[in-house]
Amino acid sequence: MLQKEIAQLTEEAALPNFWAHVGTATQKSTRKANLEKEVHRWTHIEKKVEDLELMIALLTEEADASMEREAAIGIAALQKEIESLYIETLLSGKKDFNNAIVTIHPGAGGVESQDWAEMLSRMYLRWAERKGYRLEMIDLQPGGEAGIKSITFSANGPYAYGYLKSESGVHRLVRISPFDANKRRHTSFASVYVSPEIEDDAEIVIQDKEIRIDTYRASSAGGQNVNKTSSAIRITHFPSGIVVQCQNERSQLQNKAVAMKVLKSRLYELQQAEKEKNIAKLTSEKKEITWGSQIRSYVLQPYQLVKDHRTQIEQGNVTAIFDGEIDPFIEGFLKREKRMKETG
Repeated sequence: MLQKEIAQLTEEAALPNFWAHVGTATQKSTRKANLEKEVHRWTHIEKKVEDLELMIALLTEEADASMEREAAIGIAALQKEIESLYIETLLSGKKDFNNAIVTIHPGAGGVESQDWAEMLSRMYLRWAERKGYRLEMIDLQPGGEAGIKSITFSANGPYAYGYLKSESGVHRLVRISPFDANKRRHTSFASVYVSPEIEDDAEIVIQDKEIRIDTYRASSAGGQNVNKTSSAIRITHFPSGIVVQCQNERSQLQNKAVAMKVLKSRLYELQQAEKEKNIAKLTSEKKEITWGSQIRSYVLQPYQLVKDHRTQIEQGNVTAIFDGEIDPFIEGFLKREKRMKETG
């Protein structure tokens, strides 16, 4: 199946007009390169299996302690690699292979929620680094006293959206507040919204009359000129009410291009939700950042536990989780989705 798609992409790349549409051509070239890497991984696993089979055959003929240890280590490593590939087989959505655009907003609660939003953003950035994804900051609005008012970044690499789509929703934190002089326990909320990066998609049509483009001075670090000119861009899409902004690039033109890419991404996700008749749920996740709508709770006091309310998966090592070790939650969600599809 993979070889067939690679062959088809190779044929398309050989056509004279392949680079007529640079965005589409780049997307297909990247897809081909990533598929070739995936085929290489399967070939590598097959070679490992053959080597282990030979080693086990030799051990049945003659016991060797050092070879037994080597075989045990090899089997454990192989199991881990196969499990990783199995998870990737669950990523069969139309845009699962795409880059991901992640936006995080704090809920009500001022500095408490803004600090929580920053903690979440660090968790996802660390996770993406562990996966080897390339990160691009699109927009960052720092909080007044601490934390952030909002952040948007992209994680670029194979299946970034497929993995991170499970994180869309409201995240709840319970802790002793570092901002409360009386050391009382506080509950904070933040919303995470993940959409696939869209380059050229015939389904996404944005007319000039549907949007308003505002410029403003950037407020975060970005070089000498970032605060001296109105290079930051905010785009409001009237039909959907979606507002996106970008201030990370040096020029207004670059910021506009990135903001339009984010808008297309958000509109695509909205369209998919409408097709699946889940728009009410999506709207709830985006706007009602309150008690009862959370997908996951992070409790630091009076005990330490992170619980995903969709899969019931619990983890006690909150330090590791905040350091980006969230794969058990992501993989649990993907397996749950597969079971739900199989049972109808």
